[in-house]
Amino acid sequence: MRELRSALEKIGIVLPSLGLDPVSLARETPRPLVELGRCSVETARRLAAALGVGAA
Repeated sequence: MRELRSALEKIGIVLPSLGLDPVSLARETPRPLVELGRCSVETARRLAAALGVGAA
């Protein structure tokens, strides 16, 4: 999660709800899941552009 946050910040993208899913940590054998959470439409567009989505 820290690596993802850092990589996104380097390209100017902040996912405000980025964090670990607490339910996935509460299992007998924890299997942590990264919660990407919610973001604005503009942030979603910037993320898609950074991933090359829509580029032909």
